[in-house]
Amino acid sequence: MKKICVIGSGSWGVALSIHLAKMGHEVKLWSFSEDEANMINNERKCKFLPEAVIPNGILCTTNIKEAIEGSELILHVTPSKFTRDTMKQYKEYITNQPVVICSKGFEASSLYTLSEVAEEEMPNVKIGILTGPSHAEEVSQGIPTAIVAASKYIDVQYQIQDAFMNETMRIYTTSDVKGAELGGALKNIIAFCAGIVAEINLGDNTFAALITRGLTELSRLGVAMGGNHNTFYGLSGLGDLIVTCLSEHSRNRRAGRCIGRGLSVEETKKEIGMTIESIDNIEVTYQLAKKYNIEMPIVNTIYDVLYNGLQPAQAVKMLMTREKKCE
Repeated sequence: MKKICVIGSGSWGVALSIHLAKMGHEVKLWSFSEDEANMINNERKCKFLPEAVIPNGILCTTNIKEAIEGSELILHVTPSKFTRDTMKQYKEYITNQPVVICSKGFEASSLYTLSEVAEEEMPNVKIGILTGPSHAEEVSQGIPTAIVAASKYIDVQYQIQDAFMNETMRIYTTSDVKGAELGGALKNIIAFCAGIVAEINLGDNTFAALITRGLTELSRLGVAMGGNHNTFYGLSGLGDLIVTCLSEHSRNRRAGRCIGRGLSVEETKKEIGMTIESIDNIEVTYQLAKKYNIEMPIVNTIYDVLYNGLQPAQAVKMLMTREKKCE
């Protein structure tokens, strides 16, 4: 059994901690919030996962040095926009542990993937990625889940696999870090669109079109950025796209529903009450599509919905009446 540090006490950080503690690992969970730490330590509850019970093998602290010291594996699970600043806080305490990024998204200012941020901040640290179709609510309850451990270091792939894998969580490995993390980041945009589709009462045909053509767009950009085409048709691409588009567990889909019923971006953020990676990712991906000269009509259209006042129903009409194409 390992000593594992989890940086970030949101729903996914807590869900992973619960899974690891149930396996017998000793988990130290870092939170920036004293109130959240007290709730986890004293009430054995997480406000983001009201149905979950926190096992005794988890200790939550607001001292990041204390969380990391003595650990054998570090999981980074903060919202993407806080990734660099949080890494700056703890990188000096790392000895030889790998850092596994479990967040999905981009750094907006640089257009970097999160592994690129990590490599820039911690050039001597081995970096891994944990990604795939996995709602925190279900992982915290032990519902069977299959996800992907990605790293250019084979030993890190195996460390992640050995730490997490049991009868409720199956871990596959890959060396395609860029493909795995891009699938996880880009699918949030399509899930956001799926929420709009649901809210304006379009049908299963529309969902099928959105998911299929959305996968084409994200794989097109992902390959241009260095990912392997086949990766986007595996768990970290298609798998994550399905689970995020079709489930009300998905905050990105719920956010899309808010936009579909006429709320503003700020009103949507307030209603969801948690980080909505898709809204940040839409702007980044719009810029990346221009940078790599990739045709992404769904991304361009949803960008106009968010930032240029395009109405969702008109957006659908524009996509459906584009010039004729071969598939």
